Amino acid sequence: MPDPALLQRLRQAVDAGFAKQTEFLADLVRFPSIRGQEAPLQDWLARQLADRGYSVDRYALAEVDMAGLPGFSPVVDADYARAVQVVGIRRAAAPTGRSLIVQGHVDVVPTGPAELWSTPPFNPAVQGEWLRGRGAGDMKQGVSAAVFALDAIRAAGLEPTADITVQSVTEEECTGNGALSTLARGYRADAVLIPEPTDATITRAHVGVMWFRLRVHGVPVHVARAQSGSNAIMSAYHLVLALQRYTEALNQAARRDPWFGSIVDPIKFNPGVIRGGDWASSTPAWCEVDCRIGLLPGASLEEARAGVRCCVAEAARSDTFLANNPPEITWNGFQADGYVLDPGSDAERVLAAAHQAVFGTAMEERSSTAVNDTRFYGLYHRIPALCYGPRGENHHGFDEGAHLPTLRRVTLAIAGFVADWCGVRAAH
Repeated sequence: MPDPALLQRLRQAVDAGFAKQTEFLADLVRFPSIRGQEAPLQDWLARQLADRGYSVDRYALAEVDMAGLPGFSPVVDADYARAVQVVGIRRAAAPTGRSLIVQGHVDVVPTGPAELWSTPPFNPAVQGEWLRGRGAGDMKQGVSAAVFALDAIRAAGLEPTADITVQSVTEEECTGNGALSTLARGYRADAVLIPEPTDATITRAHVGVMWFRLRVHGVPVHVARAQSGSNAIMSAYHLVLALQRYTEALNQAARRDPWFGSIVDPIKFNPGVIRGGDWASSTPAWCEVDCRIGLLPGASLEEARAGVRCCVAEAARSDTFLANNPPEITWNGFQADGYVLDPGSDAERVLAAAHQAVFGTAMEERSSTAVNDTRFYGLYHRIPALCYGPRGENHHGFDEGAHLPTLRRVTLAIAGFVADWCGVRAAH
């Protein structure tokens, strides 16, 4: 557990810097860093880290060979020459502590209709205890917590006695290839902390996720003769209903899972984007549906893909047109394994002690029906990967928010964790 006197010094530093941290978070939110548009924010963050004394590695995903690595997800409709990643490194002189990677993502999902927000999504607004805006909760507040926890250590007149790496990645919301690229580039540490919005709990397990695109063809005719043609949109709807029933069966089986058995319907299926047809008075000749489905930790991605293919093929056989015109499935985006953080690591013990010291309660755990980047480190490289961060709400929805009081306390907990895990000494 952090020394009480040390923790008090860190608390004073976090409190003194929190107004500036809130401004920093608001600055992050002002960048509309949806997929393909993250570079301006990443360049701003690179300057922020350089001004703080970090050596900065800025690169694009197009520069990194990842296709053969475990965890790589196929990419469709993305220009990786514009997908900028930023890594800040601060190396300790004569290190004696344990090294740490702190990683956050700055890519955000689309806002949906801006008029349905109470304030413009990229115009951050403080409303009581909340700072609102797209990405405020997921997870730009976590990026601010990482940067300002390390700032607090410096402001307290201390420096870590081990190497610290701060990573700002993209693609977390669609492939995870940003995190994977840092490993391909050779970055390693004794532990990893990813401050996603967990409401000050630790993520014990997360599901895997697969994205896929269904493409269905039809026979276009004038709608006056609709019975003589085929409606691709209705055919796609038939397949979506079959996949919903398939997911219900998967969730029945999930009741036996040790990590997700107590969670209602942990495997989520979502038809998230639909395109189709060319004219309201013509039966549509084509339809595409972009889908997402989950899988439990330990499940094989190939077996999960085979299950989806089997479900779609069986549904197609029951439709007169589809039986002779099979739908196409393209795997595009997340092909992500589930992950379980094994209990009992020293890194988790140190984080739990820091949390206890700040919050006065034991650190609780959760199992997440969403995916995060810890899998790359814990599953493929056996590096303890801790997902622990502040409280947020309405992630991927309207009026997304970061809870500022929890952000302040989590920033202190992270500072205490770094001080204990890496060790600190008087700054030179």
